Amino acid sequence: MTNITLAHGNGGQENNELITKIFYKAFKNDILAKSEDAAVIENGNLAFSTDSFTVSPIEFPGSNIGKLSICGTCNDLAMMGASPKYLTCSVIIEEGFDVKTLKRLVSSMEEELKINGAVVVSGDTKVVPKGSVDKIFINTTGIGEIKQKGISSNNIQEDDVILVSNSIGKHGATIFAAREGIDFSTNLKSDCASLWPVVEKLIDENIQIRALRDATRGGVSAVLNEWAKQSDICIEIEEEKIPVCDEVNGVCELLGFEALSLANEGTFVMAVSKEQVSKALEILKSMQTSKEAVVIGEVTSKHKGKVVLNTAWGTQRFIDLPTGELLPRIC
Repeated sequence: MTNITLAHGNGGQENNELITKIFYKAFKNDILAKSEDAAVIENGNLAFSTDSFTVSPIEFPGSNIGKLSICGTCNDLAMMGASPKYLTCSVIIEEGFDVKTLKRLVSSMEEELKINGAVVVSGDTKVVPKGSVDKIFINTTGIGEIKQKGISSNNIQEDDVILVSNSIGKHGATIFAAREGIDFSTNLKSDCASLWPVVEKLIDENIQIRALRDATRGGVSAVLNEWAKQSDICIEIEEEKIPVCDEVNGVCELLGFEALSLANEGTFVMAVSKEQVSKALEILKSMQTSKEAVVIGEVTSKHKGKVVLNTAWGTQRFIDLPTGELLPRIC
């Protein structure tokens, strides 16, 4: 690795190498080493996360960069079983940016904060010369109160069941179509949504969640590969059970994408014990954001550290971390 490429931001193999070889090496500590969506601090009572958003275009079907910035950080907290409480917001705005557009973005942020029960308590604004950034970049950092301890991608066990909360790939497919100006004549839109209300319901109903992860950059395949390595397990998934809507299927077939690797912004992967899977599914299906939830696989010990796809043809193949330049600037 001599120069940074767009592939280093894809959420896949190159991104993993960049983080591991440079940032993890320099900032090494026990909390960071757990490689979770949010850091668990203060004796397991608080979750802490930060994220930056540079999506292009900044407004797209189903969402915009403002809504995305709040959902992204609040969802990372939710994935650790934490109720979002306090956020900071830093904004870098390009000279000449339209004020009406800025107001729309901030209004979307305000709405998502209310859904999460969170508030912005500190922030920073910078305006830079035209061409220094692409319209607007937003960073949000959040602190949440952990309501269920022990949720971790390092604690998944053999015989656990793997679920997804929604049909996959909608955000990545939507961003690509909007960026390239492609009209598929469909109702395809981003799945961007706040996930804390769903997680809160699971916790309130005493579902003992083993692991949670929102499938953003690198999609479901990145999440499952990270889990397999972190917990030293094999995850087997069934191709026929993976929920992919017709619109995303069409985009994938037309352009050669893999739905498992496309980004999501309102879809999470969950690991629970076999004993609780039925109740968990019932709860998920009762919520609008996760009404398409299904079981897609289970945890075994066949090929530790690997993700195996059982195809519709009765064959098997490994699902690896995504590589190369997928969809740059999707979040």
